Amino acid sequence: MAREKNKFKPPKLSWKQDARRNWPVYAMYLPAFIMTVVLSYIPMFGIIMAFEDYEVRKGFFGSKWGGLQHFQTLFTGEEFLGALRNTVCIMVIKCTLGFVAPILFAFFLSMLKSRRYKRTVQTCSYLPNFVAAVVVTSLLTEFLAKDGPLTMLLTKLGAENQNWLANDRIPVFWLIYVLMGIWQGMGWGSLMYVASIATVSGDLHEAAAIDGATRLQRMTKITLPCIMPMIVMMFVLNVGLSFSTGYDSILLLYMPSTYNVADTVYTYTYRMAFGGGGNNYGLSAASGLFQSIVATVLLVGSNTLNRRFGDGNSLF
Repeated sequence: MAREKNKFKPPKLSWKQDARRNWPVYAMYLPAFIMTVVLSYIPMFGIIMAFEDYEVRKGFFGSKWGGLQHFQTLFTGEEFLGALRNTVCIMVIKCTLGFVAPILFAFFLSMLKSRRYKRTVQTCSYLPNFVAAVVVTSLLTEFLAKDGPLTMLLTKLGAENQNWLANDRIPVFWLIYVLMGIWQGMGWGSLMYVASIATVSGDLHEAAAIDGATRLQRMTKITLPCIMPMIVMMFVLNVGLSFSTGYDSILLLYMPSTYNVADTVYTYTYRMAFGGGGNNYGLSAASGLFQSIVATVLLVGSNTLNRRFGDGNSLF
């Protein structure tokens, strides 16, 4: 029987033979491969700047070698440590409050009976995601100005009349940024959960309802366990990407007076190279390299912990 099975086993092809036989497939992937190499891998050569006193006119090979000098400057400088603190705090808030909001919204949508009303709510919740960050931050700047409508409303409720974006007290800017992200991305972020909830068998809910289970019990005991693989996958992605928090929106929202609470590793990296950092490309590259390493460690670590202590659902 083993010999008969081996007769029908397709012969192994070398990569050259496979390329000749399937050249149309390789041809379709070639542009994507070239784009990835040109835009992703070749620029990685710039990592060498993190170890040099890089000067544009001298280039990579003419600039003076600095070793770990830039990393020493990073970890002993108050400015970078403040940006790191802000990044970690915003990351924690986003991975708790910002991660839970789309899940709760998806549960809310699943409870709506009227299809027309459900589609209307879904459409309205998706629209903010397509609004440019420049528009959102401009509106927020106007609304939270000293004479803005949101500020006036908060003043009537007993809050201090002030420009909230200029407030340099620790939790204020972080909460404004995270809440803005929730408003803009909650509808779009709930798409995956809504699709996952739709795959849960209605028979399970009917059987539980007959046994006297309430709607809340059916959601927590049936729906939540069924969509847990999707929640785990999205959580791993959120943890991996959360360290890259706040580039475009924070860059548009913050001001020099709030650098101590609004500056993140991403914006610090930008400022060192192109902002008020004196075109310090080496320090900027060191900061970017540190950020990439931490983001990779977070992604791999959260995935590994889930695979070891969770139910086996993992991203890779």
